[in-house]
Amino acid sequence: MTVSPSLDSDEFAKQPVRTRRRWDPVVKITHWSIVTAILANALVTEEGSGTHIWVGYALAAILALRLLWGSIGPPEARFSAFPLSPGRALGHLRDIRAGKKEVHRSHNPLGALMVYAIWSMLGVIIASGIAMAGPPSTTFLDRAERSDEVTQKVLAERRDHDADEATEGAGGEESEWEEVHETAVNLLYVLIALHIAGVVFETRRSGREILLAMLPGRA
Repeated sequence: MTVSPSLDSDEFAKQPVRTRRRWDPVVKITHWSIVTAILANALVTEEGSGTHIWVGYALAAILALRLLWGSIGPPEARFSAFPLSPGRALGHLRDIRAGKKEVHRSHNPLGALMVYAIWSMLGVIIASGIAMAGPPSTTFLDRAERSDEVTQKVLAERRDHDADEATEGAGGEESEWEEVHETAVNLLYVLIALHIAGVVFETRRSGREILLAMLPGRA
């Protein structure tokens, strides 16, 4: 009879423990829908166009769904599973420096800070976009006509950017919202880059299949 080799307790402790994080379908759908909307408005649609604006409205609806799910969804998806806590985030940094690994049922404290930062920046982008374009109108045709007007205004403001004194009143206010919108978008790109770097680092550090767990079809 052959005996298979076994590990003693010390050797077993050194083996990486791979635990699979589970996300429910709503979390996955909202996550990748937000990613798709951001990529669409960054790379495909024309800024100020009707399509760009409608993608922004869709993004607002998706974000609202995710926030609602944070209150009524399963335990791992709720805000209580990843509270906003700078103190815990600092503690997590100390754990990383000390080589300590802790299993989190949802986002780790640093990841939670990043999630709330991204959501907040999306909120600023959506609010400033609505401030420029106005709320959705009752028909798509009305929205398209209004978006064309917004597009012309945005292009005109860009051509006259060096003459800000001439843009007073409503035009000046819209220009300020445009600046807020563009600044928030640029900050969002920075946060996304940091988020991706954090996912890669944490996956390699803890051996958890963080990215794979978010893919559709994986339990």
